[in-house]
Amino acid sequence: MSSALYALGRWAFRAHRRMLLLWVIVLAVLFTGAGLLSEGTDNTFSIPGTESQEALDALARTFPQVSGTSAQLIAVAPDGGDVNDADFEAAVTAAATDIAGIPQVSSATAPYPSDSSSGSSANISADDSAVIVPIQLSVATTAVLPSTADALQAAGVALEAELPAGSQVSVGGQLFAQTSTGISVTELLGIAVAYVVLFITFGSLVAAGLPLITALLGVGASLAIVFMATSVLTITSTTPLLALMLGLAVGIDYALFIISRHQDQLKHGIEPEESAARSVATSGSAVVFAALTVIIALLGLAVAGIPFLTIMGVAAALAVAIAVLMSVTLTPALLGFAGWHIVARRFRPGAGPPAAASEDGAGEDGAGEDSEFEDSAESEDVAPAEAEPAEAELTEAGPAETPTDAPPRGGFFLGWVHAVTRWPLVTVVAVVVLLGLAAIPAAGLRLALPDAGSLDEGTPGRTTYDLVAEHFGPGFNGPLIVTGSIIQSTDPVTLMDDLGAEIATVAGVASVPLATPNETGDTGIVQVIPEGAPDSEQTEELVATLRSMQPHFEEEYGVRLSVTGYTAAGIDISERLAGALLPFGLLVVGLSLVLLAMVFRSIVVPVTAALGYALSIGAAFGLTSLVFIDGFLADPLNVAGLGSVISFMPIILMGVLFGLAMDYEVFLVSRMREEYLHSDDPTGSVHRGFTASARVVTAAALIMFAVFAAFVPEGEANIQPIAFGLAVGVLIDAFLVRMTLIPAVLVSFGRGAWWIPGWLDRALPHFDVEGEGLAAEFALADWPEPGVEFAIAAEGMRVAGQPPDGPACDLMLAPGEALVLLGGSLDERSAILLAIGGRMPVSAGRVKVEGFVLPTRAAAVRARTAYVLLDASLRGVSAVHDALRRRPGIVLIDAADSFVDPELRAGIRRALGEARKGSGRRAVAPLTIVLACQNGAIADALLPLGVELRTVQLTDTPAQSAVAVR
Repeated sequence: MSSALYALGRWAFRAHRRMLLLWVIVLAVLFTGAGLLSEGTDNTFSIPGTESQEALDALARTFPQVSGTSAQLIAVAPDGGDVNDADFEAAVTAAATDIAGIPQVSSATAPYPSDSSSGSSANISADDSAVIVPIQLSVATTAVLPSTADALQAAGVALEAELPAGSQVSVGGQLFAQTSTGISVTELLGIAVAYVVLFITFGSLVAAGLPLITALLGVGASLAIVFMATSVLTITSTTPLLALMLGLAVGIDYALFIISRHQDQLKHGIEPEESAARSVATSGSAVVFAALTVIIALLGLAVAGIPFLTIMGVAAALAVAIAVLMSVTLTPALLGFAGWHIVARRFRPGAGPPAAASEDGAGEDGAGEDSEFEDSAESEDVAPAEAEPAEAELTEAGPAETPTDAPPRGGFFLGWVHAVTRWPLVTVVAVVVLLGLAAIPAAGLRLALPDAGSLDEGTPGRTTYDLVAEHFGPGFNGPLIVTGSIIQSTDPVTLMDDLGAEIATVAGVASVPLATPNETGDTGIVQVIPEGAPDSEQTEELVATLRSMQPHFEEEYGVRLSVTGYTAAGIDISERLAGALLPFGLLVVGLSLVLLAMVFRSIVVPVTAALGYALSIGAAFGLTSLVFIDGFLADPLNVAGLGSVISFMPIILMGVLFGLAMDYEVFLVSRMREEYLHSDDPTGSVHRGFTASARVVTAAALIMFAVFAAFVPEGEANIQPIAFGLAVGVLIDAFLVRMTLIPAVLVSFGRGAWWIPGWLDRALPHFDVEGEGLAAEFALADWPEPGVEFAIAAEGMRVAGQPPDGPACDLMLAPGEALVLLGGSLDERSAILLAIGGRMPVSAGRVKVEGFVLPTRAAAVRARTAYVLLDASLRGVSAVHDALRRRPGIVLIDAADSFVDPELRAGIRRALGEARKGSGRRAVAPLTIVLACQNGAIADALLPLGVELRTVQLTDTPAQSAVAVR
């Protein structure tokens, strides 16, 4: 992957104008599509397979009058007034009649019993200060026309004008419990804070602005797609806000990692084009890995089996995917526009020798000494650090290594890592205890779906909600519907009256304003007003009680009843989500174990990373509960509502924090591992790796915190707990877990931190997260001879799985030459051919085939070579023809001496000769032929005339090459 990203970064840098134009066109198309297709968000939640949803679906078929959405009109008398006054009653009754005539309204029930409708005094407050007019619509929320909603609000305004002075009328309910998506000035302040952090990190106004550009364009593209999707999908208002928040945070951070590496390489004297390509290949590889973990975790939200949550996860994953795509394409293009202006003048050509970054500033973070927080300004009077040869870059994709016998330097961060590892066990215990205490309030975390009570104050839905709660009690804002089939009853009206009367006696029921069969007498409903608020424990207990009475109702009345309605659906969704937390947690923790074991080839690293993630999640849940349930700091944070958080907050928090935790783990620990492999010093490698990467991780975490925290004070009520949990979770995970706990753990384990069982090492695939393979290509760029092309070049090559004292091959073969591999066993010869073709791992030595380094570029080598195992039949000739039809650059023929028939040998010889007359994969290079056999004379008969032949004899010692020219 790093090689592909290298090529992509170089092309984007060279074609920066075309790349920018391409993105401008894509964004223009997406924005146009969003403007034409967007139908707005919809907070209609459904959850297939639950009792409430099945009951609602049944009502849509048998009792459509109550299956649509609903609204409420509340009229409050002036102080000292009475809603039973004749004028007040007449005006409300007339208004109910007018509302019933509005299109899409199936009924509007006047609250007065004397009305000819089936009104109930339950809709008149106990103190006669207010009345409710229940409004039932015939369609779902998504199908309600804007004209219908406007007509309902107009009816409320008209009624208030008819009532005595001082009266108040408000129209709200489920229809008006929708929230609009938008951002405030506070969210923009988060971007401003991010810019300040970027400027301190880069010491350059130009460099600081580039991540913001890519991030803002990325979230613009993702939001446009989300709003286009509203034309075919039900998307909640939280979905685009989550995509915005997450896309902005990761978009800035991903570009930060790439630009940091680029800036540091420029300071080492590498040309901007080459540096941009290397930055995308190295830091870009880590960025892609980190993004994949976030995307997988977000797509894993589908395990809950809840459609709206799955859509939310897909939308957030899309925002991350676009962010990483922007980072690896638009970022190098913008670097092409910036050129050398990304660094201070003293590092530019003509300003003297390039200054090397200090040891602690090099490596995974790519930030040079100018990005030191204590000394970040782009001042011209700062003396450059000692110069280091630019050639040092050829040994590694990143800056020059720190000498392992020199003490690391790093100022603040070196002091940090020394402090946390001086007594590592004390550090581990202190962090675990602290985060354990922070997690305790999580036991009181209550989940609920959003309702009108979470809307902004002053909106029609929130005003109605508050007035209803004040005059009627909180239960009127979350009525339950108990429904069932009564087709067997001979007297459905009496049956429903009896059911309503018994349900009214159940503890927790405030009133039963309606108990009625439908017009055909086959379905009945009982409207139940709970004593508690929709999101209260009391209402949750009432739903459980009514459902537990199902056997009694079936035995007593012969009716199987179900509890449904928006409030019951919210309870069902919360229970389903709570049940999904454990399997989802096991999924992401298991995923982290596998991914980190792949990257770090260690047992300790993935296990401690997963346990650290669990600590971060627990602490984030605990602090969120402390603020949004218990009310701690609620006023300073401008918390919109207390008592519960949106149902999907925990699972969203788990998914997003998992990806971010893996981000920090990779960027910190990969450098430590690299240092350990070079020095075999377990403690010093942790110190050097930490000081090399802590600076950019600190900047990334601060940016994440700023972006997430900005959505708390003025954010939508549903997004506030998510934003707060992410903000505190990022701080905890970055600074307490990754930068404190993990270094202490690694030092405690010493060399054992980097141990992995051999069988597991062989079973796990390798993931080159930091572009180590590309670094090997850079190191062998001029090997074996600068400017000279070799089809095959091998020095001390050994094949994986072969005995360590077996033959080691030294091969040098020019394009168009032929090689005969003689001696040794059949397995040894086959292994060497397969290794040359990228089909078996190379375990030692330096090997390049067709210009590609093995084993790093095995896939590219396989695509340019063909391997044929001959047998003594016509099938062997056909196999050669089939292989040559792919036009490979190199053909590898195994068991070449299996042919004794002269005609068959002649057929192969003709095929090879014809292939050489054409061109290989590259027009400038004829076909290169490698034969493996025991009998060199027979193999010689297979080769066309005019081929320069080299022969290698396998022995017990490294093979010696003898040249024979035909």
